[in-house]
Amino acid sequence: MRLGFFTMPLHGMDRDWAQTLKEDRETVILADRLGFHDAFIGEHLTDRSERVTNSMMFLASLVSDTKTIRLATGTSNLSQSHPVLIASQAAMLDHLAEGRFIFGVSPGALASDAEALGLLEEDRNRMFAEAIDVILEIWKRDPPYDIDLPGNRWKVSTRRTSAPHLGVGELPKPFQKPRPEIVGTVLAPFSKGVVDMGKRDFHPLSANFLLSNWLPTHWQNYAEGKAAVGEVADPRDWRVARTIFVADDEKTAERYGRTDPRSPYLAYYRQILAKLERSRRLFVMKESRDQPDEAVTLDHVMDRLVIFGTVNSVVDQILALREEAGAFGEIVYAGMDWVDPALTKRSMQLMAEEVMPRVNAVIAAGARSSAA
Repeated sequence: MRLGFFTMPLHGMDRDWAQTLKEDRETVILADRLGFHDAFIGEHLTDRSERVTNSMMFLASLVSDTKTIRLATGTSNLSQSHPVLIASQAAMLDHLAEGRFIFGVSPGALASDAEALGLLEEDRNRMFAEAIDVILEIWKRDPPYDIDLPGNRWKVSTRRTSAPHLGVGELPKPFQKPRPEIVGTVLAPFSKGVVDMGKRDFHPLSANFLLSNWLPTHWQNYAEGKAAVGEVADPRDWRVARTIFVADDEKTAERYGRTDPRSPYLAYYRQILAKLERSRRLFVMKESRDQPDEAVTLDHVMDRLVIFGTVNSVVDQILALREEAGAFGEIVYAGMDWVDPALTKRSMQLMAEEVMPRVNAVIAAGARSSAA
């Protein structure tokens, strides 16, 4: 099982923007030093707590300060820009990173972003689907372009103005061939979008604020999509994000991860809960579809979505998660605000250097036992 990193990022609304950007960069640099496989960075335009407005720009600032970690948009919100812009910018970032780029995509869920861009009444899921189709065609085709897909609003052409002998009219292709890995974040139980991911060889990342009892529905749908195109789903392609805090002792783990009023984990889920309630998407935090909204309290969420403890405790909880969800290729560690920088860094260190080796030793022993 690989270890990845994801951050929205979410900070206190009163915090200095420049300082939080520095901390977000330092977190990814630390993840690289600790051997994390990848780092997914979110983006929003109109959220005072989530202040990365362009994930590609942020990731570009990290290329020269990291060595092995794969830099991932988490996600590029495809309804918000013309696909020519996104295809060209992603291709450039892939070259800057020399292939250490993962293209994480989504429609863009924040309604206030959509309103600010004049898209509130648009079908943003459809815009997303149309945009990704055009991006893939741009990367696949050679100039001059004449992309006019049936039913697709985005028309891309350089036929009238191209000058091949001058290199004019040519859109860039990515460093990776034929394209970077494409990852989609999945939130809803039984998401039909995961079926399409399987059909198109995109890889799912299950969100960290989805209750674990719904995770098997993501794998079932991904496998269904793979089967529809005559392929077998590979668990290594499935990422599962979780909210995790590891400490050297149980008292610190419980205090910082759960009970302290200043806990960044409490602050995170207090805000996520309020946002999901406002957008009428509390279903992701329900244990059953008919559970009443009033039952989804902050205690309910914290009890079910935060993995905290010492190394041994967290190892046990991750193995239990794998038993419940089924095999998956990567656990994605969710980054929090730096209320206590030392505890933040120590948790990441323990996760990388202590928890994951023990988790993988148990998985390997189980594989050898099954093969015997």
